[in-house]
Amino acid sequence: MFTRRKIMGAAAALAFMAGTSAAMAQDTIYVPLISKGFQHQFWQAVKTGADKAGDELGVEVTFEGPDNESQVDKQIDMLAAALAKNPSAIGFAALDSQAAIPLLKQAQKAGIPVVAFDSGVDSDIPVATASTNNIEAAALAADKMAELIGGKGKVAVVAHDQTSRTGVDRRDGFVDRIKSTYPDIEVVAIEYGGGDHLKSTEITKTLLIAHPDLDGIFGTNEGSAIGVVNGVRESNSDIVVVGYDSGKAQKDAIRDGTMAGAITQNPIGIGYETVKAAVAAAKGEPVEKNIDTGFFWYDKTNIDDPEISAVLYD
Repeated sequence: MFTRRKIMGAAAALAFMAGTSAAMAQDTIYVPLISKGFQHQFWQAVKTGADKAGDELGVEVTFEGPDNESQVDKQIDMLAAALAKNPSAIGFAALDSQAAIPLLKQAQKAGIPVVAFDSGVDSDIPVATASTNNIEAAALAADKMAELIGGKGKVAVVAHDQTSRTGVDRRDGFVDRIKSTYPDIEVVAIEYGGGDHLKSTEITKTLLIAHPDLDGIFGTNEGSAIGVVNGVRESNSDIVVVGYDSGKAQKDAIRDGTMAGAITQNPIGIGYETVKAAVAAAKGEPVEKNIDTGFFWYDKTNIDDPEISAVLYD
């Protein structure tokens, strides 16, 4: 027979168990990362770094992204689904730096720290951003292009987009350096291939027809650069190609001379530092606002150097 005391005791026990479960849930730090996609090997390398940090720090990390870097709506849906799980913190690489702002405001209101990675957000909501200094890196690509074409001529840019912070910064970093430093070099075209190598291939072939006196093309990410390489090969052109990122296809193109060189980021470091910052923010610890994960120029002369090979990926 249940007495009032027994019922109250059972209720207290249940309350204690619920409280314990809640405490355990709170003790388990969960950090989802929403990337720009899985189309390129770059993102697999970022995931490797994120998983490494999760293992070392003893936290739960998930990593996802849309099928390709043109699917802004799908990425926003993924961000909404991740936030609905009330994570301890979240990492986000924005395809569109404006489209995500409403959801990021919701995260801020809910007390969920946001760490931007690879591509910053046009907002002060992220507590930290782990990324390459894309403006400086693209300016270095411009310097190398200028050197390779003898300081004069015509160049074009095949960019991945004009909505993400990386797309804008790499385009502007390259173009602004050419315009400010190399008066005898003209940027004759800037085209956008969505980071898709097939679309970027067709854009490159069209550029080569429209500008038969073109001296060089800069591809602003892995898919763009591979597309430029393929377009140059299919057109039997010998213009100078400068890329951004790594991956097997780009490394092969550098080794066989189709691509003169490229900027490599540190994708494993980006993933690692994103999770590290997210965990610190979740614990209420101070985090560095701008985490510069570094970049390097690589070409035939240094592609096998230990410092360079450590940040290249297949």
